[in-house]
Amino acid sequence: MNMKMSKSIIQLLLFASVTVGFLSCSKSDPAPVLSAVTFKNLAADPPSGGYNPTNGQPIGVTKKFGLFSFKTGAIVANTDSASTKWDIGFNGTGIILNSGTSGPGSATAQVVSGIFTDLTTAPTDGYLQDNKLATPAFYAVARGSGKGWYNYDQASNLVTPIAGKVLVIQTADGKYAKMEIISYYLDAPVSPTATTKDRYYTFRYIYQPDGTKKLQ
Repeated sequence: MNMKMSKSIIQLLLFASVTVGFLSCSKSDPAPVLSAVTFKNLAADPPSGGYNPTNGQPIGVTKKFGLFSFKTGAIVANTDSASTKWDIGFNGTGIILNSGTSGPGSATAQVVSGIFTDLTTAPTDGYLQDNKLATPAFYAVARGSGKGWYNYDQASNLVTPIAGKVLVIQTADGKYAKMEIISYYLDAPVSPTATTKDRYYTFRYIYQPDGTKKLQ
C-alpha cells in the first residue's frame, strides 16, 4: 500500500468517525427542559396619590397598561403599545392581550383550572381575544371578583389570586406560555394588608420558544 492510498484511507476513517459521533449525539441529546421564571413587581398603573377615602378611587393613575413580553422576559415600554413587541398588559386588576381591540398582535388566552406544574401541554383550542367594543365588553381574561384570576374581599379590601388558576397564552408571535399570578402587592408579601401598596404583579411563567405546545 503506497503512502498516498494510506493517507486517503486515514482521512476516510476520520470522516466516518466524526459523522457517526455527530449522529450519535444528535439522537441522544435530550430536549431542553423549560424552567419557570418568576417576575416581580410589574407595575400595573399604581396610584401616585393613594386612594380617595370617600369613594375608594385611585388618585394619580395614568390609565396606561404595564406591558410584558414572554419572549424577552421583560417589560415593554408603553410607547410600543401599537407594536407586536408585547404579549400581555396589566392595569389594576384588568389584563389585556395584544390582539383584537387591545393590540395589533395575534395573542390569545384562556384561564385554565389546574396546578401550574401539572399543566405540561397547552390546550389545542379555547383561546380568546379581547373585544372591548362588545356589549358588554369582553376580555379573554375575565374581569371581576371570582370571574377570572382573583377574588376581592370587600371587608379587608384585598385582592387575592385564586388558587389553581393558570393563564395559558398564545403570544403575539404565535408561541405558547403559561402563567400563574402569585401576588398583586409590592414585593409579594405573604400577608398583605389594606395599606400595602397594590397594583404590582408578581407572577411565574414558562415560555416555549419553539412554537410547540409543550410547557414543561
